[in-house]
Amino acid sequence: MMQGVVNQNCEAILPVVVKSSITTQLVDAIIDTGFSGFLTLPSKVISDLGLTWKGRDLAILGDGASCIFFVYIATVIWDGQYRKIDINESETVPLIGMRLLRGYDLRIQTIEGGIVKVEALE
Repeated sequence: MMQGVVNQNCEAILPVVVKSSITTQLVDAIIDTGFSGFLTLPSKVISDLGLTWKGRDLAILGDGASCIFFVYIATVIWDGQYRKIDINESETVPLIGMRLLRGYDLRIQTIEGGIVKVEALE
C-alpha cells in the first residue's frame, strides 16, 4: 500500500521515487484521473535525472486540443517494486495518470490533510 495526503488545494498528492541510471529523486505527484498516461515530469527534473529519450507521443487534452509530448523512460518504485514506465515531459507539477494506477484501488479522503491510499487489487 502507498499513502499520500490531500493538500490545501484539494489535490491528492502521492510521493513517487523516480530512478535513472545516474540518480534517484523523490517527487510529490498529483493524482490526475483525467490523464491516461503513467507520469509527467517537468524538463528540469528529467534533465537532473538524465532520463533516456524514447520518442514523441500525441495526446488529446481535456479541452480537445492536440499536444505532442516528449517521452522518456524511467524506473519508479511503485508499491515497493521497481517498475519501468514512460514519462511524459510537461511543464507543470508532476502528475500520476491512470496507467500507473491500473490494477490498484484508489481511496481519497477529500478534505485538507485527508489520507490518499493506493492499494493493489487482489
